[in-house]
Amino acid sequence: MRVHFIAIGGSVMNNLAIALANKGYLVSGSDDFIYEPSRTNLTKNGLMPEQLGWHPERITEDINAVVLGMHAKADNPELVRAQELGLQIYSYPAYIYEQAKDKTRVVVGGSHGKTTITSMIMHVLKELGRSFDYVVGAKLEGFETMVKITKDAPLIIIEGDEYLASAIDRRPKFLLYHANIALISGIAWDHINVFPTYQEYVEQFKLFIESIEEKGTLVYNKDDKEVQNLVSNNNSNINKHGYKLPEFTINKGVSYLKTSKGEIALQIFGKHNLSNLAGAFTVCEWLGISREDFYQAIGSFKGAARRLEYVADYAGSVVYKDFAHSPSKVRASIDAVKEQYPNSKLVAIIELHTFSSLNEEFLQEYFDTMKQADEAVVFIDQNSFRQKNIKPIEALTIKKAFNRDDIIYFNDAQNLEGYISQLDPQGKNVLFMSSGNFGGINLVNLSDKFFNF
Repeated sequence: MRVHFIAIGGSVMNNLAIALANKGYLVSGSDDFIYEPSRTNLTKNGLMPEQLGWHPERITEDINAVVLGMHAKADNPELVRAQELGLQIYSYPAYIYEQAKDKTRVVVGGSHGKTTITSMIMHVLKELGRSFDYVVGAKLEGFETMVKITKDAPLIIIEGDEYLASAIDRRPKFLLYHANIALISGIAWDHINVFPTYQEYVEQFKLFIESIEEKGTLVYNKDDKEVQNLVSNNNSNINKHGYKLPEFTINKGVSYLKTSKGEIALQIFGKHNLSNLAGAFTVCEWLGISREDFYQAIGSFKGAARRLEYVADYAGSVVYKDFAHSPSKVRASIDAVKEQYPNSKLVAIIELHTFSSLNEEFLQEYFDTMKQADEAVVFIDQNSFRQKNIKPIEALTIKKAFNRDDIIYFNDAQNLEGYISQLDPQGKNVLFMSSGNFGGINLVNLSDKFFNF
């Protein structure tokens, strides 16, 4: 089997390419830019293209399948050549379905918590020695790659993204998996560049429920009113199993899950993460995992990369980084750190980076999301405006959108570094939130400056 990847440098694309190569397929690929860690991953596995750029002459009739990444445009020269030759072209979610159509497919969807819930399920399965494949959007401790596709595993756990599959397949990715067990963690408007209205966005989750295989199962967050509404109005022939935020306590900076078997010490914290745990627990129940086994396994779960991830601590102060960028994620992450450390002040720093967050109309969705932070900082790399061809946002607009007149606004990474360096760390914690990289700032070095090292 010979497979060619157009835009092989994507985070999931490169991992899928590696998984297929490990399966014995002949894999090739191309891209115009390949960044780290994709470059190292591909090089280590002998899949790094010899030359960057698009080369239609590499598209030949002996290719069995072309996998098209979202980065590639509809007029991509290699795609055009593949179409001319009549080759079989897949988006990556469509190809994953082809690889997994005979397996039990668990698909985790929702505007927030997808990666964490997926990784919780994977962690428990691994701890219990279960055989499974997976597709997840972050590098997880204990897993070498973000994608694993084998011949024999009877089960696959998939993080189901609602973003579009490819330039020629405008359906949300999670629709293409045809879940046997699906989960929806919550709904909060995102991706306004492809879903310009809230109702259009919600409609995708309605379609997601309808895409579940007949007699399959929907696991859903009963605490989310929008999800509850969709479930109530759905008449599909599926099982429906809701979950709610479980009872927990916090003692000396550690969260404990209350269970019938006593309290379970956790290495994660925050109500949103406890809700995620409840969702993972419910999915695992449907996979035949006992409560006792789940509780024993989940205690060692440390969290997914960049999801309230510990960076450094010193003299009672701590620094975290989080992938949070959408309004609901920002609010949840800030609330979690404040609840976990109620006696410390919190400096919350968010980088607005995505197309949605830099849209002045969508910016209003951030209203009061940083309310619980003692000091609120917004950073926008000035290069983002040029790259996305949009006009710069004024500080006053930011303050009105967040409903905080005291917000500190930076559009230069050096000025942000200077601000962090002059902070007094005594009795303060810092939370960095972004889906970007803060203009290339090294957060470990920046933490040292915060601690005055």
